[in-house]
Amino acid sequence: MKSKLLQQDGARSFALVFDRGDEVMEGLLAFAREQHLDAAHFTGIGALSDAVLGFFDWQSKQYRRNPVAEQVEVVSLVGDVTKGEKPGETVIHAHIVLGRADGAALGGHLIEAHVRPTLEVVITETPAHLRRRKDPVSGLALIDLKEHAR
Repeated sequence: MKSKLLQQDGARSFALVFDRGDEVMEGLLAFAREQHLDAAHFTGIGALSDAVLGFFDWQSKQYRRNPVAEQVEVVSLVGDVTKGEKPGETVIHAHIVLGRADGAALGGHLIEAHVRPTLEVVITETPAHLRRRKDPVSGLALIDLKEHAR
């Protein structure tokens, strides 16, 4: 993955270009840690050789894994970067819509994916740091707007 700083006026913006074979979630997390991003949002387009999407099952409080073992277009990748519950923890939360060759769409929580041939992501830092806290009802770590460190 290659990156370029696009803007540093107030909040930084970066362009990330993933290469063939790069794992998306690992790359986003490594970049966020390297740049010390505590709050950011991102969008992306490109294509993947495979992916694993998740669907949150309310009854089991677990993500169902839905593997996609085919070449697909990334119609839309959106997500955020936040601090986790643990000190120094960085969390990437991403959702994705994938297009199959026949035009059918698949979507869900992005668990993992491999790039082929490229993925272009723009990530923009936000001025307030966001933190996640475990929600006792869902069991998920959700953004807590009452607490933001800075």
